[in-house]
Formats: sequence, structure tokens, C-alpha cells
Amino acid sequence: MRRRLRPILALVLAPVLAGCFASGGGGSDSADTGSRLRVALAFPPAENLSPYGADSTILSRLGVTEGLTALDANGTATPALAASWRQEDEKTWLFTLREATFQDGSKVTPAAVAAALTHATRTAPAPAAVAGVTLTAKAEGGDVRITTGAPDPILPLRLSSPSLAVLSAKAYKEKDDVDPVGTATGPYELTKVMGTTAATLDRYDDYWGGRAQATGIDVKFVADGTARASALRTDQVDLAEAIPVAQAATLDKGTREATATTRTTSLLLNSQKGPFEDAALRAAARAAVDTSALAEDVHEGYADRGAGIYGPAVTWAAGKRTEPVGRAEPGRPDGTRVTLATYDNRPELPEVAQVLKQQLEKAGFEVTLEVREYSRLESDALAGKFDAFVLARNTLVDTADPVSVLASDYTCDGGYNLAQLCDKDVDRAVAKAERAADTAGRQDAAMAAEARILGTDAVVPLVHQRIITGVGSSVSGELLDPYERTLVGIGTRR
Repeated sequence: MRRRLRPILALVLAPVLAGCFASGGGGSDSADTGSRLRVALAFPPAENLSPYGADSTILSRLGVTEGLTALDANGTATPALAASWRQEDEKTWLFTLREATFQDGSKVTPAAVAAALTHATRTAPAPAAVAGVTLTAKAEGGDVRITTGAPDPILPLRLSSPSLAVLSAKAYKEKDDVDPVGTATGPYELTKVMGTTAATLDRYDDYWGGRAQATGIDVKFVADGTARASALRTDQVDLAEAIPVAQAATLDKGTREATATTRTTSLLLNSQKGPFEDAALRAAARAAVDTSALAEDVHEGYADRGAGIYGPAVTWAAGKRTEPVGRAEPGRPDGTRVTLATYDNRPELPEVAQVLKQQLEKAGFEVTLEVREYSRLESDALAGKFDAFVLARNTLVDTADPVSVLASDYTCDGGYNLAQLCDKDVDRAVAKAERAADTAGRQDAAMAAEARILGTDAVVPLVHQRIITGVGSSVSGELLDPYERTLVGIGTRR
């Protein structure tokens, strides 16, 4: 049954959110006519806002952190803290820094950058952008020399990852303890974090790229999608992340922005233990899924049917896609009991999971559905405690390199391998793709690896999403991109 606007809940939430988003203090003086932005984000911090995991995109979307490079709209590496770079040989790159300061007042120096990157490579588990990569950063005069253990043709792309943000020395307290409060380089300084509920940011006036137009940002982490839509509709928030498709029609046309993204929602099947260790049962689950019902009914047209790990926003993928390799014949579920889990921060996922539950049960499985907030689910998912998991994953978020997500999500040593997949043929195919240097060859190898991965049936692509962002009628300069790394920049204002 479709879920439409829940008027009673919206009325109940409106006064609560009014208090949540009341203009706070911070950051501006009496002569400053700028306004603070009020932002509702879908995902509360899962790792104390460490830049090394899922929280890294929270920091980049709010304009807090930066790396040596950034991405343009075409997914090309562009200058950020590095003004320029050049490749000296197949394993060595030299990055020239621009003049910039950290938010604690210290200078961004080659030594500080090298120390930040070194810390990232030594944390455990390693950030997805450097998982399996040997990387050494050293200061050399006014530059940073980065050497990789093997040829790494995508290093400038890799360094654009939000998880490789450069912070000042004060941020690094212990090996895996990183504090981004007041230690980053972006146009907004994180000044206060209220656990997993809220955060306050003030404008950093000495930002190298110019002074931001808003004086600060008041952030609330609101997992309930209906609440986020209600907050925008009642003018209690200026920007609302991930508006549910069921709520889109309740917003004025001018206040909803649909962006094609590289995000794919997939069904991940635990191939290491439990019933889906059996390839025939994985094939049976895949055969049971009707993706058209998910794209057309659940997502109401704000999604495309799952074609592969990469969707239509990855424009080159369709023309290079090949048939899955090595698929097993579907077996007979015969009442096999499975636990299917997902999270409610992305509001369509519980409904996707409910439809999948019905489809799997029709095929002969007995399904128990478990839904929690992502922050309360991630550790269990990484530990393989569920038989199946519904995940919405931006396939290019870590490095904008198509191979990186394959290495992190589907190889034996992958740091985000929720499918618990460990297949020698897959590992070989991914390794071959990682060695490919030219763009076209790397794309071809990535698609060959995708065919191997899909052939295991450990992942069943469901839909490729368009993300709906709520944008207040008085807001301008919002930054919406297919990689979901940006939201607020120096030109965002109301």
C-alpha cells in the first residue's frame, strides 16, 4: 500500500521542529547582514564525525572538509588544497599547495598535509579510498610528494575522496581518533556537535576560496523523511536532504530538486554463511525479484530499474556492459528462513524491503524483516549478522573511480563488503581493473569485473535512484551533484 502524506504526524512534528531549527547564535557580528542556513540531514553521525567512514560525506556536504583535489560535474579531478599536480613517474606524483589555513589558524603546509594523509593510511579499517593501496606522503620543499606501492593512475581522483580530508595536527589525537571540530579547511567551521541529533557550524572568514554568503549553518539530523519534508513545507528548514518520493508531491514544484545520481539500491546476499552461502538459493532470490515494481511503484518514477552495479548516471556503463558470468541455476527455497535488514534513513528503503519480502515469500522463502536507523545497523551488517541487506550505495562516492567500489564492496579484503563475498575469480577481475591505466581500458575492465560479481548473485541491483532535495523558495546556490558530496558552498544563501 502506498504511503502518502500523514497529516496528523506532520502537524505534530511541525512545532517540535520549529524549536529544533530556531535561529541559533554563533559566528556573525552585528554589522553582518548574512543569514544562517537551517539544514536537515537524513543520516546522524555513525562514527563521531570521523572523516574515515560514512560520516565523511556529512562533513563535505556541509562545507567543512576538503582534500587535495575535488570533483567537477563530469567526475574529473580539479584543484582544491592542491593548486596543481604532475606525475613524475608511474608511482610518483608531486602536488603543489595553494596558500590556505586551517580553522585553528595554523597554516596548511606540506608537512601538515603529509601527516594527515599518513594518518589516514594507518587507520583501521582503512578508508575505502585507500583500502589495499600503499601510499606514502612526504613534504618536499613547498610541495607534497606522494608515492604509491604500485602504479596508481587514478591518484588525483582518489585524493578527492571525502575520507581523505586534510585536517590540522590538533585533529589527530590517537591512531583512530580524529576530531574535525575547528581543525578543517572549508568555508564552514564545525563548532559544536550535539551527539547524533544536531551540530552548529560558523562561517570561517579566512577560507582561501572567499567568504561564504551565509554566516553559519544549524544542522539537525532527522532520520524520519516525513519530518524532513514537513520542516521544509512549514519553513522551519532551508534545505532538506533525501525527501521521500511519497512526500514529493506535497512540496511546491519549485522547492523540490530531483538529481540523477550514481546511487544504486541493491539486495546484498550473505554469501559467507547462512542460507545464501548456497549459490542456488542466491540465484533463486535474484530470480524472485521484480525490479519494475520497485522503480515504478515504490519510487514513483524517481528511479530506473536496476541494470547493474552502475546506473544511467554513469553514462559510459551501458554501452560496455556484458552478461553476468558463472551464474548458478536457481534452487528451491522450500521454506528457507532468511532475515532481511535495511535502514529507514532513506525513506524508500523500508518499503523496498517490504516489497522484496513479499516477492521472496512468493518464491518460497520465509522472511523476517528488520529495520533500524543506519547508525544502529552498520556494525551488525559489516559483521555479516543478516542473511540479506538492502543498501542504497553511491557507486562513485569514494573516489569517482568505477573500480574502487568493486574493491571495497565485493573483494575478500574489501572494507565495506556487506555481501561477505570472497571469490577468487572476482578478486582477479577487480585486480586486473585496478591495474588498467588508461580511462577506456579501466572502464572495460570494470565492466568485466561487474559481470563476474553479478554472476555470483551476491548482489542484485534493484533500482538506480534520483535523489530529491528540498530547497526553500528563498534559497539559492545549493550544490547538488550526482556524487552526493556537496550541498552547501560559499554561494549558498537565503
